[in-house]
Parts: sequence; structure tokens; C-alpha cells
Amino acid sequence: MGVFSRFTNYIKTVISSFLDRAEDPGQTLDYAYQKQSEQLQNLRRSIADVVTQEKRLELQEAQINAQIEKLDGQARLALGNNREDLARLALERKQALQTQLATFDQNIAQLKQQQDKFVAMEQRLSSKVETFRAQKEMVKAQYGAAQAQVRIQESATGISEEMADVNMAVERAQDRVLQMQARANAMDELTESGTLPELGSGDSLERQLAQLSNKSEVDQQLAELKAQMQLPEAQTGQAQLPPPSN
Repeated sequence: MGVFSRFTNYIKTVISSFLDRAEDPGQTLDYAYQKQSEQLQNLRRSIADVVTQEKRLELQEAQINAQIEKLDGQARLALGNNREDLARLALERKQALQTQLATFDQNIAQLKQQQDKFVAMEQRLSSKVETFRAQKEMVKAQYGAAQAQVRIQESATGISEEMADVNMAVERAQDRVLQMQARANAMDELTESGTLPELGSGDSLERQLAQLSNKSEVDQQLAELKAQMQLPEAQTGQAQLPPPSN
């Protein structure tokens, strides 16, 4: 349990440290998941080492059991041949191996306990790592969605600012157009009133001819008016004075 607790504290320290430095939390979570996976692999290798040691001891124990059986048979054979000294020697070696065998049994039992402990720890850690993997993918997806939303909002803000600039430009253009139209109308009025000469009419001869043309039109209109009023042609526009009395 102490090893597992130290591992958890280590992962928390790694995550906290990277969150303080990294801008992208996805990179931090990926790094933390990598470290968790490495620790999980180390634990699995430790379990494999324990199992290997256990199997080695079991093989050695099997060899000792074989030697014990062999020595037991040799002792029986020696007694059958009236060689008690050889039988005693064989039994003494058998007893030494049996004592050694008890130590092997104890070590194997300890390794089995350690293996069971590591296996249970590996199962818990594997579950936590898998849960963390799912959580980190969810957080990364949420972060990606938030980034996309920020980019969209920034783009919308930029478009709004650009549209505001465009609107200001359009308003300035419209003001210029109105100013130019007002200036053009003013120039037309000044030209028509004679205050300003018309374009291309700076010659005085042309002005005199235009005045004669205007006078002819007035005389024609006056003649038509007299005809309508049935006035004599010699009658002028001034009222006739009555003849003086004697």
C-alpha cells in the first residue's frame, strides 16, 4: 500500500508541476498518462520478476526433493548390503537437504504473498490508469471545443471590427459624394445666374449672341401676345396717352 500511495503522490506532483508551466493542458495530461503507464509497466515487470524468482526456487526445490529421494534409496541400499556407515552418511545428507528444503518453502511462500500483493496493486492501478485515460481524453475534447469556440468568437470580433471600419469608410464616402453633389449644384446655379461663366463660354461674342437670341424670343412672344389681344402692330408696350385737349 505504501508503494501505491507514493506512486499516487508522484503523479499528483507531476501534474501540478506541468499545469504551472504548460499552456496546453492536453500535453500535461498526456505526459501524466505516460508516466502512469510507465509506472504500471514497472509494476508488471516487478510481478514478472517475483514470479521468475518463485519458479526458480520451485525448480531448485524439485531438484532437492529428487536428491532426497535418491539419498533415501541409497541409504536403503547400503543397509541392504550391511553398509550402515554409508547408510548413515546418506541419511545425514538427506537431513541437511530437508533443512534446506524448509527454507525454500518459506521463501516460496513469501514470494507468493508478494506476488498476490503486486497483482492486486496492478489491478487497482490498471483501473485507475484506464479511468484517468478516459478522463484526460474527455478533458482534451472539452479543451479543444473551448479553443474552437474562442477562435470563432475572436473571428467574429475581428469581423465586427472590420465591418465597423467598412461602415465608417462608407459613411465618409457618402459624405464626400454629398459634398461633391452640393458643390456641383452650387456651380450650376452660379453659372445659370451668370455669376460664373459656363464652361467653354468665356468668349464675350458668344454671350452677346446669346443675349440677342434671348431678345428675339422675347419679341416673338410679345408679338404673339398682341395678336391674341388684337392690338395693332404699331402699339408698343407702353400705354397710349389720350390726345391733348384744346
